[in-house]
Amino acid sequence: MQTDVFDVLIEPSEPEGKTQMEWDQLLKLERLNDLNYVQRPYRPAYRQDIDRILFSQPFRRLANKTQVHPLYDNDHIHHRLIHSLEVATVGHDLGVAVGSWLADEERVKPSDVEIIAGLVQAACMAHDIGNPPFGHSGETAIGSWFADRFSQADGVLAEIDGQHRDEFMAFEGNAQGFRILTRTEMYKNQGGLRLAFGSLGAFTKYPVAASVRQQVGTEGTIKGNRYIGLKKFGFFENDIGTFAAVAEELGLPKTDVVSDRGTTVGSWWRRHPLAFLMEAADDICYNVMDLEDAYLAGKVSFDQVCALLKPVMAKTNRIYTDDEEADVISRYRALAIKGAIDACADAFKDNYDAIMSGAFAVSLVEASRVASEFGAIKKVAKQRIFSAPRKTELEVLGRNVICRVLDGIVPLLDDLHRHGWDKDKLSSYHTQLVRALNFPITTATNVYDAVHAMTDFVSGMTDRYAVKVAEMVGR
Repeated sequence: MQTDVFDVLIEPSEPEGKTQMEWDQLLKLERLNDLNYVQRPYRPAYRQDIDRILFSQPFRRLANKTQVHPLYDNDHIHHRLIHSLEVATVGHDLGVAVGSWLADEERVKPSDVEIIAGLVQAACMAHDIGNPPFGHSGETAIGSWFADRFSQADGVLAEIDGQHRDEFMAFEGNAQGFRILTRTEMYKNQGGLRLAFGSLGAFTKYPVAASVRQQVGTEGTIKGNRYIGLKKFGFFENDIGTFAAVAEELGLPKTDVVSDRGTTVGSWWRRHPLAFLMEAADDICYNVMDLEDAYLAGKVSFDQVCALLKPVMAKTNRIYTDDEEADVISRYRALAIKGAIDACADAFKDNYDAIMSGAFAVSLVEASRVASEFGAIKKVAKQRIFSAPRKTELEVLGRNVICRVLDGIVPLLDDLHRHGWDKDKLSSYHTQLVRALNFPITTATNVYDAVHAMTDFVSGMTDRYAVKVAEMVGR
């Protein structure tokens, strides 16, 4: 394994008191909050999960959300929906590769191979469903707005306690995604989309709440490496119970966090093994596809893209007669994705015991034979893509748009709060605003839920709708 780029050292060590996870539990197809669900022949739960995600409004809105380049006019540049579909395809292939190996090793039944692939595909479909407009810069904008407002808090924001402020100041699309899947869509507050337990486990890259993550001590380190599942947080405070139920069904190892006074302040869990495959599919797609997008946008040269992709490419004996540069880039991209899939599948096999005990601390890409090559791609992306002047200008625009939207909505929450959450007592303007925006006012019945209703609305907007709303509510 390469260590010069990522500076990691993997020395698998089974967490004290933990046992190996079992595939019979990990592949559970029973549904969250649906005790009467019956599996239908030829219509497995993971297939239904994929469809429920595909036909949901939050997934549809990804078609107008930034992947890398905000508000771009080039139709060939990726947006979040296309990225999610590509990740789902790569995730399915990874699931087949790993599942077939597990079946050959007699660790799972042959019939489990398609279940593994299907659960990974479902998780990949949903992996960006909670992302706000303007990409990761949108997450930063939301978090920065809250950090600024909490420092001078008045009105409804003044009543958000310290335990809950972290999840707003470091707003996290992954946690918002879990909230969408399990709370705000379809069966609202009754299981959401009611996905299979296996799908929800594979989806959750960061099995820890924000407040607990802040307090995790040395038990979050494995042989000198910070456990990757603690890199961010994956669900909000009021969703801890939901994830705890999912984790118990799946048999995910749990670690309690104990305060200096000896009291348990919360818990975090080890990742579902399939979450590593979902993460790898995302890593493969955004690294490789970002390069192709950068070439199409004129940010990176043909020769540079070829030089970066060639070491990752799968070997082929086919002879190609490409004439156009764009065709060559497309072929290199396809072979690089295949090579990366093979490398990540092999990394899963090589680290299988550590993954199943919860002792595998890094991503599959970081542990794979293409770690150094992906490090080189990330370096170029940072230097040439993410710092491009036009992208930076649009990110500044996006940040200001989001802040104007939040500035325009928070007085509505203050008005609700003053009137004891009675929507019938709102001012005429705020009554009009609720109608104009179709704001989710029914969930705003206390301070904490009201602020989440605001972030539900803002994070759910598309890039262009955010611009429209900012113009509507801006002062």
